[in-house]
Amino acid sequence: MSSSNSTTPQRRGLLLAALAAVVVIAGGGFWYAHAAISAKPTGHTANDGSDVGIMMGLADTAYQQKHLVAPVGSNVYEFYFSVLQLDPNNPTAQDRLREAFKPACDVVETTINSGDLDEAQRELSLLRMYDPHNYKLALLGSVLDAQRVIERRQHEAEAERMQSQQAAGG
Repeated sequence: MSSSNSTTPQRRGLLLAALAAVVVIAGGGFWYAHAAISAKPTGHTANDGSDVGIMMGLADTAYQQKHLVAPVGSNVYEFYFSVLQLDPNNPTAQDRLREAFKPACDVVETTINSGDLDEAQRELSLLRMYDPHNYKLALLGSVLDAQRVIERRQHEAEAERMQSQQAAGG
């Protein structure tokens, strides 16, 4: 009888040791999962102190403020181009340039329609640096050229009118 009584505490000890091992393993698994989720992504991130990080921070701010192609020197495309010069395979910069492309084309179209043709040319050139063979940019270039022709004809007509008035009065 004494042998059956002595195995019961041993079984309890083994059971407690196995339970403790399961708790330690489960706790380690939870800790690892939490650490993996909260770990910083590899590569540069905005404002990490590096040159790329600083440029990413500026670009992210411009992106949030919808400064896609303007103002000069402080817009999404110029900042992310700077990031790509420092880190050519930066996925965030590549994704944001792709996401901003269609809205940036709309901005260029609005700039053309407002009559600020020199600014539209600058914005269009910036987008052509991103995708030089895009059909939308070719169409915008054609619209810009047509607007320049219309503007030139208006100036010529105004000059003729002024010359006619001057000749009639003088």
